[in-house]
Amino acid sequence: MRTNPVGTVTPRLGVDIGGLILKNPVMTASGTFGYGEEYAAYNDLNRLGAIIVKGLSLESRPGNPPPRIMETASGMLNAIGLENVGVRDFIREKLPFLRQFDLPVIANIFGETLDEYQKVAEILNRAKGVHALEVNISCPNVKKGGIAFGADPDMAAEVTRKVKGAVDLPVIVKLTPNVTDVAVIAESVEAAGANAVSLINTITGMSIDVERRVPHLKNVTGGLSGPAIKPIALRMVWQVARRVKVPVIGIGGIMNANDALEFLIAGARAIQIGTASFVNPRAVSDILDGLAAYLARHDISHINNLIGTLTGGEEC
Repeated sequence: MRTNPVGTVTPRLGVDIGGLILKNPVMTASGTFGYGEEYAAYNDLNRLGAIIVKGLSLESRPGNPPPRIMETASGMLNAIGLENVGVRDFIREKLPFLRQFDLPVIANIFGETLDEYQKVAEILNRAKGVHALEVNISCPNVKKGGIAFGADPDMAAEVTRKVKGAVDLPVIVKLTPNVTDVAVIAESVEAAGANAVSLINTITGMSIDVERRVPHLKNVTGGLSGPAIKPIALRMVWQVARRVKVPVIGIGGIMNANDALEFLIAGARAIQIGTASFVNPRAVSDILDGLAAYLARHDISHINNLIGTLTGGEEC
């Protein structure tokens, strides 16, 4: 075993996410890191555990009209509206850049029908350089009255089975927090074949301009992210990690290495960095450095020896 100059262990950071082997557990959150090129000047992309690209739909989408982003107390509201170039243009125009790096690429996908999810998945399954899919089930099912796929265990399972049946890639299902019991949804997608789950997606919120008495966002409501949601996200990750056997990826308000460590100790096998990258474009690199320093300082030889080590307390 190698040691560093001060005699502590040089930690190993590799993790297995449902068959996808990552060199470390630090991933980018979809929609916050573009398609990778936007942040390449600030980070060595080869160092990252994985990049999750901006959500992809069957056809390109312009997103919602502005204003569509708003800073809030300890967080941010966004109503971007899933703007993206579409899956085919992603493969043609964006993926070649990412193929230059020793970096697992995870494509986040979404649709408004089961068929759309399946078609996007099938197209990406044939694309060189895509290593896994993350399925956003927070989207409305237009054939079921607009209820989000992720709000109902049966619909969540159905879309998971549809995507799994279309690909050979590992499938991560991204869970919405806007439900009564997120662990029930996690169990349903696990039973349907998901290789891992990631949570949480943003929490629905709003903000009002009191002088004009109008919403700050043109869309009225948006997704709340950032430090304000971290305690909620951490609680949900802890609950889900106790209920499923597949790997759990923690998301929500992770701004520094200490935040990331909380999620790992609670049971997450990897974490995603989102809003932090807007504040500090080097956040993913800084957090990775902080994780390695913590393990070395505590003589923890492998990050797996830290994951899920929370002790004390019982769920109410």
